[in-house]
Order: sequence, then structure tokens, then C-alpha cells
Amino acid sequence: MRKAIAYLMSICLALAPLAGCGTPADKPVELIVFAAASLTETLTEIADLYKEAAPGVTLVFNFDSSGTLKTQIEEGAECDIFISAAPKQMNELDGSLDAGGGNPDGLDFVLQGTRVDLLENKVALAVQEGNQAGVESFDDLAAGLKDGSLLLAMGNEDVPVGQYTQKIFAWYDLSEEELAAAGSITYGSNVKEVTTQVSEGAVDCGVIYATDAFSAGLTTVDTATAEMCGQVIYPAAVLNVTQHEDAAKAFLDYLAGDAAGAVFESVGFSPLA
Repeated sequence: MRKAIAYLMSICLALAPLAGCGTPADKPVELIVFAAASLTETLTEIADLYKEAAPGVTLVFNFDSSGTLKTQIEEGAECDIFISAAPKQMNELDGSLDAGGGNPDGLDFVLQGTRVDLLENKVALAVQEGNQAGVESFDDLAAGLKDGSLLLAMGNEDVPVGQYTQKIFAWYDLSEEELAAAGSITYGSNVKEVTTQVSEGAVDCGVIYATDAFSAGLTTVDTATAEMCGQVIYPAAVLNVTQHEDAAKAFLDYLAGDAAGAVFESVGFSPLA
């Protein structure tokens, strides 16, 4: 009997790599996702849903400004998927592009064939409930900045939401340097810091994303047009340094699907993929 048991066990061990033989067919995988700070709430919710679709996958998020994340990737941080709040930071990592295409340093981190324009957002002028400063539009903002009656929170120049704000300044022929010197602007290192300044009443208003205004319970009094600052496109891609290519591709596919799309839409994103 002992010999028979030993024989059966030897067969099981031999066949385990092929048939499982009591061993899970898929080994647990940890995916590291670098994502723009404005995706914090939605991706956290989606991660809970993904546990049912892929119970063997653990998602680890690093949320920050797209510029900071891009620098971390460039410096060798471990990352499987990158989701940026603007094409600029993704372009700077995309080896298929040259300097004229937005990749001046010739960096090569994007796994070709995986990049997708995932979402569209809107640049919003947000205020606290009550809107004590009476700001109702970007026209009001421009006038208030010109006469020094408003204090605005915006993102730093290396943060996509800050770059969109700079384009809005150019649209209204406003000088950021002069406004900063006059004390009419405060800065945040990512969109969440800007949102917090508005929420806490430290400023009269802030330029953030419509989705962040929604999540923070702020009032959006106006949204910028594409003519004012361009479209707010969120590209996503698997990185070519990943050790989990199949799992990373599967999660990116899930983000482009209906279940994740419903979560994105619930806060104001427009799915594109």
C-alpha cells in the first residue's frame, strides 16, 4: 500500500506543472501601478472589483503627479503600468517617439502595442460650497487675478493640471510670473494638494480636474474648453520593464472594459478605450 501511495504521489508531482494536481494554475502576482493622483478614488474602487475578476492579482498603487511618477520610472523604480494625466509624461517615456514627438531624452520604457488613450477629464474651476468670493467663471477668475482680488491655487509647472492652468493663463494673456510675485497664486505638488487648499478655504478657488472636484464635494463653477487648454487625455501603458506582462495587459484590458468604465463615469471621466 505504501508503495502504491508513493507511486501515485510521484505521478502527481510529475504532472503538477502541466495539470495543476492540487496546485493553483496561476501563481499570485503583485502588479505595481503608477497613476496620476486624480485617479486615487476611482482606481481604489476598481481594485476592489478586480479582486473578483482576478483573485490571484494584488494591485499596489503609487499615486502622485504624473511628472513625479515619470521621474521615478526613469530613475529605475519598479513599475508595471503607468497611467498619466497628460500625454506629455507618457511621450517622454515612449521609445517609439523621437524628440519631435515629445521624447527629447530618447527614453524607452513603454511596451509597444500596449499604449492606449484610456480616459478624458475636464479642467475645472472649483470653489468651496458657498463660494464666498463669488467666482462664477474663468472670465471672473481672469478679472480677479488682474485686479488682485482673488487668490488661486494651481499645480506646479511639472504637474499636468498646472500645465493646463498655464495654458489658461496664456488664453487670457495673464503673466504667471507677475501673478506669483503679487501673491495671487499658491501652488500644489499634485492635484490633490490643490484640491485640499480649496477644500480648507485657504484660497478663493482652484484649477483642478472636474473629477477631483466631484470626489472632494467642491462646486465646479466652470470648465475649460479645449481651445483654452487642450483636451485632458489620460494615456495608459504597460512598461517594458515589467516582470508580469500578461497580468499587466489583462488589468489594462479590464480598465478599458465596462465594469471599470462605469466607475470612471460615475465621477465624471469619459472612457475612451
